[in-house]
Amino acid sequence: MTRITQLHSRLIDSFGIKDFDIPASYVKFFFKGDDIPEKVQQYHIEEESIMCCQAARHAAQGHPVLLSVANIGCVAAAISLGLVSAVQESPLSPESRVYTDIMKKQSGKGRDFMPPSPKDFTQGAVYACKDAKRPDFSLFGEKDSGRYKDIETAQKAVSEMAALQPPQTKAVFVYGTSFDELDILPDVVVLSVRPVELARLIQGYQFETGKRVKADMGGLRAVDSDLIVRPYLTGEINVATYCLGARLVARYEADRMGMGVPFTQYELLIKGLEKSQTGYPFPRYPGANGKK
Repeated sequence: MTRITQLHSRLIDSFGIKDFDIPASYVKFFFKGDDIPEKVQQYHIEEESIMCCQAARHAAQGHPVLLSVANIGCVAAAISLGLVSAVQESPLSPESRVYTDIMKKQSGKGRDFMPPSPKDFTQGAVYACKDAKRPDFSLFGEKDSGRYKDIETAQKAVSEMAALQPPQTKAVFVYGTSFDELDILPDVVVLSVRPVELARLIQGYQFETGKRVKADMGGLRAVDSDLIVRPYLTGEINVATYCLGARLVARYEADRMGMGVPFTQYELLIKGLEKSQTGYPFPRYPGANGKK
């Protein structure tokens, strides 16, 4: 049994509910110069792209994914995770990516479609496609308002998105509790929780530390920026609702939100949950067992 499996078992047991689980995915960064184990490399599939939020969901369901610039399906996530420069002027190659393929389909341009570059995202043209007069960057047709009212607002939002820049990342391994081929310790743990479970997690963490848990979130880049990179950079837990891509592409359920936990804080959180069970009787919380 790997350390991750042991910790997850302790986490679940601390809730005191039979047949209970919390989907968890674990994120390990491999930077330039790092060696990637061969057993990890086998989860790098280049035949089709996959978004970071999809990878996290797949990993929690037992399907690990190794993300690189060659197969990541979202340009924005490639920026956040440090796989590409935020100001790269050329589109990613190969050009077919999950997120930009949606643009291509709605634009009807076929082979004439030129996908946006990382710089187009960073400078706001993609997210303020209406104001930028770039209907080819829209996701929902000619009436698409864009994600922000104008380029200036988009640039402000982008400037506050956590990102590993300048880029130094070689690959990002996203795996689940069932991955036991190697005892790889993650950099960040992402828990997909209902509000009632989030409440208990925060209570356990505060029992042990007394520290408040802050939610620093935006409407975009929830998984890659808010739940992975921000906890990694700050060393603090962060909470965020799932974003547009996570909802519409990765299909996260309506009652779920994410909690990103730096691995350095993960066992501390679990200890707090274990020690505080009698003070916070989770089984008595309405809806704790999934029943209304």
